Amino acid sequence: MSIPHLFRCPISLDLFTDPVTLSTGQTYDRPSIEKWLADGHLTCPVTMQRLRDTSLVPNHTLRHLIHQWIVAEPDIDSRRAASGSISGTELSLAILKHSLQSKNTTNAAKFEILKKVRILSVESDIGRTYLIHLGFSQVLLRLLFENPVAYHLEMLELALDCGLSLLPSGQVDALNMLKEDKYFASFMLLLEQGHTKIKTSLCYLLEAIATSLVTRELCESIGQSQRVLRVLVSLMHSKCDAKASDAAVRAIAGISLRESNRGNVIREGGLNGLVTYLSSSIQMSTSRALATVEILLGLEAGRKAMAKDANVVQVLVKHVFMVPTDHEASEHAVGALLIMCSDSARVQSAAVNAGLLPQLLLLLQSQCSSRAKIRVSALLKLLKSMW
Repeated sequence: MSIPHLFRCPISLDLFTDPVTLSTGQTYDRPSIEKWLADGHLTCPVTMQRLRDTSLVPNHTLRHLIHQWIVAEPDIDSRRAASGSISGTELSLAILKHSLQSKNTTNAAKFEILKKVRILSVESDIGRTYLIHLGFSQVLLRLLFENPVAYHLEMLELALDCGLSLLPSGQVDALNMLKEDKYFASFMLLLEQGHTKIKTSLCYLLEAIATSLVTRELCESIGQSQRVLRVLVSLMHSKCDAKASDAAVRAIAGISLRESNRGNVIREGGLNGLVTYLSSSIQMSTSRALATVEILLGLEAGRKAMAKDANVVQVLVKHVFMVPTDHEASEHAVGALLIMCSDSARVQSAAVNAGLLPQLLLLLQSQCSSRAKIRVSALLKLLKSMW
């Protein structure tokens, strides 16, 4: 399913909001054609015919068809959500919002509404703007977390997709509803018992929470939850779904930005999970994972946890210089090794045996940042006695 071609303005290529017709018979969205004419163009954009008459005639038929396409479900009562302050596409979406909130709307109808919301949020900038303006983020989150057992998994998955497509532009503060126990319980139910795709989407939701100032308190609260962290660590260790592992890394990285959360992340095995992820053949968030390892090694508990992992030094050395080059990842790998080598002669020896010196020299010869070069120089100086 997609936005029908006839419902897109030939100029903006987006959904019509106020379709009007020129004397040539071509229809455009009013804001787009008015801007075209205001810029001094006296031709029809599609036919290139010279315009003797620049008057714009509202295309009520097309507007009605668009409205019918948006609110196509027979269960939706278009009259009840009407408002004198809005019209056109915005009114149609207001009706969808009302129907999603209504207890009288069947689950089948809500599922079809969510399909339409998903299309508009992904394919149409105008549709997305209206959805955010009308507060769809909060409606979707309430649908997800008020009573998730009332809906089938496919519907919950679609609602999550819709919600994520409106973030971070939407009302991120709506996520603060998870501070309430009943909503957080629903969140945990989905995180622990949902299938992999739902867990992956919830990880992206956690990342949004962790990287927004308006949800700072919520992030700190989530960082204290053993249950949340254990699920994330489990996903990082999973070799079945690379996308889920990547989403878990992004969530852990975000949660670890809060200093108060770092000790809990370490205690629940977050560092080991990150090393396992960095050992895998498919990595989409290498730099983020290495940056988080470096942050967590800043704590004594982190250094102690890594001292027990015989694999960590080899994994970090492997990421010092990679092809293709990822300078940011290399910088964090060197930073992490610098912390570990400063603490232990045994780690220094293990790093040299793992081939660290040629990796450092290759990195120095590349176009790495000045900060990375400073770290490389410090590490070479530390390892001087091992040469």
